[in-house]
Amino acid sequence: MRQYRMEALPARQRSPTERWLAVAGLPLAFAAFVAFGFVWTPQWLIVADPGALSDSAASVFEQVGSEEFLRRNRFMLAVFVAAIILWTTVALPNYLVSLIVIITLVLTGVLPEREAYAQLGHPIMWLNIMSFILASMLVKTGLATRFTLWFLVRFGKRASSVFLSFIVINVTLSAFISATTAKAAILLPVFMVIAAIYGAPRDGSHSNFGRSVVLQNLLNINLGAGCFVTGSGANLLAAALISGAIAGNVYFADWMIAMFPTMVGLMLLGYILAMRVYFPLDENERTPQIEGGLERLREEYAALGPVAWSEVRAGAIFIAILALWATDRWHGVSATAVAFVGGIVALLPRVGIVTWNDVDIPWHLMLFSAGAYCLGAAFAQTGMPNLGVSAFFNAVGFDEQTPFWVLYLLLTAVMTYSALLSQSKTMRAMIFVPIAIGTAEHFGHSVISLALPVAFLIEHVYVLPFNSKPAALLFETDRYSLGDAFRYGFTMMTLGWLAVIVMGETWFRFLGITPDGVFF
Repeated sequence: MRQYRMEALPARQRSPTERWLAVAGLPLAFAAFVAFGFVWTPQWLIVADPGALSDSAASVFEQVGSEEFLRRNRFMLAVFVAAIILWTTVALPNYLVSLIVIITLVLTGVLPEREAYAQLGHPIMWLNIMSFILASMLVKTGLATRFTLWFLVRFGKRASSVFLSFIVINVTLSAFISATTAKAAILLPVFMVIAAIYGAPRDGSHSNFGRSVVLQNLLNINLGAGCFVTGSGANLLAAALISGAIAGNVYFADWMIAMFPTMVGLMLLGYILAMRVYFPLDENERTPQIEGGLERLREEYAALGPVAWSEVRAGAIFIAILALWATDRWHGVSATAVAFVGGIVALLPRVGIVTWNDVDIPWHLMLFSAGAYCLGAAFAQTGMPNLGVSAFFNAVGFDEQTPFWVLYLLLTAVMTYSALLSQSKTMRAMIFVPIAIGTAEHFGHSVISLALPVAFLIEHVYVLPFNSKPAALLFETDRYSLGDAFRYGFTMMTLGWLAVIVMGETWFRFLGITPDGVFF
């Protein structure tokens, strides 16, 4: 298993197109900033009706006047477009782009310093930090590894049970680990060993077992994150944006009840399609091919020794946190506050399980998130999503009589298939969730009815290697081709979109997400 550790994999080389984009990114971003900030003013930025703005943007409009409001919106658009270019082309590291975004929004007067700098203190940022502390507790105690190995030793005697086991493992880890890359790093050594045990070659050729075990895990790593609002930072950002728009909360329980059955159903469907359609197994791939292969996993499991007291305490803390998260609608304590208490308990001297030096917090991701939240705060102050949505729908002829289902299909389709072109779930959340909020407000629908289904589609980022960090990481295993990933991934992406449509008319309507009488 040590041969397949994340740090042992070779560094991914950029393709010629990616290298060209990285070189062109800086001048393109600078040109876009100058064009929108100083040269050209899109007509739709001019506010004709302040009543169409969100409450926070309308308040700013009244305070500063129409000319200053337009100037801020011009720079808001300039910063936003430049950031999108830099993040998409990876011309600079994403955390460095976020630092540039924050200070530029301050210097151009779009956001006051106090609000811009406060985004690193956003409640969702603290939830991210506490989640990484708790995830580090899982890693240090070895509880995640023990659970994974135990499950595979117990149920890994045939190929079908191996794949179903990984569904259970991915969903379980997603409840506690809010980073899909971390889950991929934990599971990669395990399923690579399983692939070798079942005869997957290591000479660059591809077997259907090797294709299936990696691509199904890539799918399940992402879909598992979609089961829970804490499953990824992008989910948390989307929930924060929606909560701000409705002046309420998107609870952990709300998200889980809506998406757990949806995502688990898609995982099972992905298993069936992989096994029956895309990567059917030969008879000799259905059982272990290496003599004593599973025995090696048993040895690894046995080498962990008896369950340590630290593992018991870590498990107890996680079960308590999950129980409190799942019941947050009833007791009213936020997910952030619950994670805070759990993190403090885990770090307590003599009582806790980890020290600060044991904690692995990816601060570059924290800085990236702070920049994304800063742009979200600027969106709220400038009302730019509302203006853009109004201009777009007026241009295409949509009016107040446009059926709800047209808006629902359009927004969810754009969110789903935008993942084919994106490298960041956080950026997609930051772009399309405010658009969905603005659309709902423009057409008089509840924000939840459009914004939440859009947010539910964040995690469909498994088609192409550059669509997410786990996809880039697992592509380096050389167990499948780009064509394999696209055929299987695009099918599952489309089924994911269709699932949200079907759920919109059934399960989401029952839960009160889709209002009665406004769908088909």
